[in-house]
Amino acid sequence: MADTAEFFATYLPEKLANDASLKDIGSSYLFDIEGAGKWTLDLTASTVVEGGEEADCIITCAKDDWESMLDNPALAMQLFMMGKLKASDLGLATQLQKILG
Repeated sequence: MADTAEFFATYLPEKLANDASLKDIGSSYLFDIEGAGKWTLDLTASTVVEGGEEADCIITCAKDDWESMLDNPALAMQLFMMGKLKASDLGLATQLQKILG
């Protein structure tokens, strides 16, 4: 199973460093992963930092569900429909496919 802390500390910064097109999204995301913590992804600056309170889109999910989705990104829609994955801005949330995929 994927590890949430490792995703934000290693995978995501590497993805940002290797995929300049992500900066074109031009938004910020706050991931509030219940049972794991909060991380802010700022695509305008290509940074990921632990913590945060505000962003253009806030994603909320339980740790177990989040890690299942990291292993299988196709679960995102199912988790969303079940109310287990929440997003404050659906349009921006759909852009996450470029990051998770």
